[in-house]
Amino acid sequence: MVKPRKPRSPSFRPDAEMLGGGASGNPGDPNDSASGADPASGEVPGLQLADHFLIAMPSMLDPVFGGSVVYLCEHNAEGALGVIINKPTDMTMDTLFERIDLQLEIAASDMAGGKHGGKHGGVDKQPVMFGGPVQVERGFVLHAPGSEYSSMIRVSDAVALTTSKDVLEAVGSGNGPERFLVSLGCAGWAAGQLEEEIAHNGWLTVAARQDIIFDTPIESRFTAALKLLGIDPMMLSGEVGHA
Repeated sequence: MVKPRKPRSPSFRPDAEMLGGGASGNPGDPNDSASGADPASGEVPGLQLADHFLIAMPSMLDPVFGGSVVYLCEHNAEGALGVIINKPTDMTMDTLFERIDLQLEIAASDMAGGKHGGKHGGVDKQPVMFGGPVQVERGFVLHAPGSEYSSMIRVSDAVALTTSKDVLEAVGSGNGPERFLVSLGCAGWAAGQLEEEIAHNGWLTVAARQDIIFDTPIESRFTAALKLLGIDPMMLSGEVGHA
């Protein structure tokens, strides 16, 4: 049985503008993400998992990570950082905006669908996700790249991670990214910890797809991620190795 260790605070540190406020700092340089093979960057040789999904195996009995799909945003020699994409909280966007004193200025017709409402309902009732047990008072926004925000890293050509409040200000005014996922908290692993959990069959890994992050219904994301590997969830067992 895999026993995940207590997550560490990741090397990616949001700044004071992020949701919920907090300690100052800047996100990691995008060039430090695990997307290349530059030895000077401190990347992990042989296992580059930024822009990948981690899919929890049945052996992952931890109540936080069991049944989860994690989108990895950063993976290097210092550890890894990701966001759980399939565990909604009971908070919706309108409640979040009230708590952080922002206005949702998008017209009701836009919130109900179309450009800003998205495929699965209006912005105001979009659920805020539980991103992981690290920095749970802070916000992490996955979104399609476009405008530049003050604390943003580009994970891939299709997905960026922003932790500054300006991205939500843009969403509220109707000028933000059309596709986004807002979470409270993130998931973090110390150096070598994630690799050890994968080796002990704690996680399956597969290259991520942005449509699963942004468009697939929350309750279907686990199954959709598994299907990228050609796996039927009903056939999944704790004995299956990682991909």
